[in-house]
Amino acid sequence: MAKQPNQIGSLKGDGVIRGAPVGIFEDLYHFLVTSSWPALIGLIAAAFTLANLIFATGYYLDQGIENAHSGSFSDMFFFSVQTMATIGYGKMEPFTLFSNILVSIEALTGLLALALMTGLVFSKFSRPTSRVRFTRYAVIGPRDGALSLMIRAANMRANRIVEAEIHVVLARQETTIEGDSIRRLYDLPMTRSRSAMFALSWTAVHRIVEGSPLFGETRESLAGTNPQIIVSIIGLDETFSQTVHTRHTFELADVIWNARFADVLITHPDGSRSVNYTRFDEIEMLTPAN
Repeated sequence: MAKQPNQIGSLKGDGVIRGAPVGIFEDLYHFLVTSSWPALIGLIAAAFTLANLIFATGYYLDQGIENAHSGSFSDMFFFSVQTMATIGYGKMEPFTLFSNILVSIEALTGLLALALMTGLVFSKFSRPTSRVRFTRYAVIGPRDGALSLMIRAANMRANRIVEAEIHVVLARQETTIEGDSIRRLYDLPMTRSRSAMFALSWTAVHRIVEGSPLFGETRESLAGTNPQIIVSIIGLDETFSQTVHTRHTFELADVIWNARFADVLITHPDGSRSVNYTRFDEIEMLTPAN
């Protein structure tokens, strides 16, 4: 008896599966950790500048900083920077009660901010990441005598991903008997879903035989269902013994029928092998059988 497909609600926009929308400040830590390094450094710099502008405004209104030029906001700003960063050159110092209280608050703010930024940067540095490259296209063609969907990936790091596991699903839009439009996910079993050592390239193969969600389908029959092939790979980084994962999505336009991947493995005279990435995305069209 065929397995029932997993069923989820309709997808939005580009069809990528998402949970409920979450604002930046509702999960700020996750947003900062997953931001790119330029974005994170830019946000830290902006927050640092804004905080110093706020404290500098307080010092400017009080005019309680000794040796600062009268009416100079820039002196107040740079005094604030020195205070928050605990530099303390000693040229300028507070002499009123309000400014001393403000300095105390700013010094505490600077210490807390430094602790938070240290933890954030460490978390970002220590995040396990993978450098897995997928081909631009997935192909459908004969493999070991059966029509098969083939997906190729390569580990671009010098180390290995051990106990790697690949999971592939077909997502498409369908209409229930009641007339509801829903998104359904169908598992696409691989002939080999686990690899003890993912070092170079890995071509995952799904045989399109009876019982496969792709059995009897063509590009034309799938076109009206907004299909996607979602691929995920998970494994252990051999160097850090941490779990790494990656995900890639192939749209219908990225699936080429009646084709196969070009050979990319190079065997060197010493017996070692490497991947020729200049041909990694190349495919070879096959002559249709008569």
